[in-house]
Amino acid sequence: MSDEILDVSELNAIVKESIESLEKGKTQIFEIFEQAQMEYKDLEEKLKLIHDKVQTTIEETEILEEMEKESRRHLMIVSKGFNIYSEEDIKHAYERTKDLQIKLALKREQERQLILQRTDLEQQIRKMREIVERSEYLASHVTVAMNYLTGALFNIGDTLEELQKKELLGVKVIMAQEEERQRISRDIHDGPAQSLTNIVIKCEICEKLFDIDEERTKREIRELKGLARESLKEIRGIIFDLRPMSLDDLGLIPTLEQYIAKFQRDTGIDVQLIARDKDMELDSVIEVAVFRIIQEALNNIKKHSKAHQCTIELNIKDDNLVGTISDNGVGFDMDEVESAKGTLKEESGFGIYSMRQRAELLKGRVNIRSKQGEGTDVKFEIPLYIDEDKVEEE
Repeated sequence: MSDEILDVSELNAIVKESIESLEKGKTQIFEIFEQAQMEYKDLEEKLKLIHDKVQTTIEETEILEEMEKESRRHLMIVSKGFNIYSEEDIKHAYERTKDLQIKLALKREQERQLILQRTDLEQQIRKMREIVERSEYLASHVTVAMNYLTGALFNIGDTLEELQKKELLGVKVIMAQEEERQRISRDIHDGPAQSLTNIVIKCEICEKLFDIDEERTKREIRELKGLARESLKEIRGIIFDLRPMSLDDLGLIPTLEQYIAKFQRDTGIDVQLIARDKDMELDSVIEVAVFRIIQEALNNIKKHSKAHQCTIELNIKDDNLVGTISDNGVGFDMDEVESAKGTLKEESGFGIYSMRQRAELLKGRVNIRSKQGEGTDVKFEIPLYIDEDKVEEE
């Protein structure tokens, strides 16, 4: 494990800053899209006006063409009828025809320019339509991507926090294993090893006294039998702490009764076990998990609660094994314990985490309710039917 634990609050700040930058980029894309839409609408309005002007100009051109044609026809008639029309009439007809021709030429040029403008606007509209469609496509996809990325980035902190908890739990497990090994070593050294040493000494004494003092030899043998029984009792206690053999032989409830009796003797805490179905038959994996959860809960009660009473209830409901461990101790602040991450000092926090992990491995759950001064309730639910291929044996 690294020497320093990553501060999730720092990661959240980085994630927040990253999301803000992405939001700014997204806002700019939407601004481009909106601006393109406005320009597209403006171009459409201009095209409509040009279209109307072109139509009006065409109509005016057609009128001028008719007028110019009629004027030329009239000029031809006036020019040929010089004996009827005066020179002034001819001049007037000529000037009118010329004036109409000039107006017609200007109107045709105006029509040509308007058509060019219309064509140019149509090309601009086509290009702007492509920009609008692309920006709309990009904006919609950016929104989807942003939603996905935002959710993913926000989940990074939770994911890393969970990984961090697992890493710390792994270290805690290793430390607990070493502590357990030391305890077992000490228990064997101070208990069975000393007793066996005494047994060996007693055997040597008996061997020497066998032909000398029969009564003392019998007395030594009786003491030897007592030492052997005491050693056997100590060894059985050590074995029970490692893995209760009675789980396989007797089942969960009798094993818990044995463990609770020993717990009461060692701690003075009154523990009541209420089992609705004492003959319940459970998968061995479930029995081990439930035993360890209750063992961990009682261990937390012994270390932290200052309780003098505890009640354990077990019953089967809707194909689930439901258990509750309640004490009348001092309680604790759940938020404070669960937020105490990044440290190995908060043992109860890791005890809670390990209980939840055991239940979750069997598709179950653990809920804890506690308040300072109001005791603690630990409730767990574990399905009775499991897929053994998906569950790792403890």
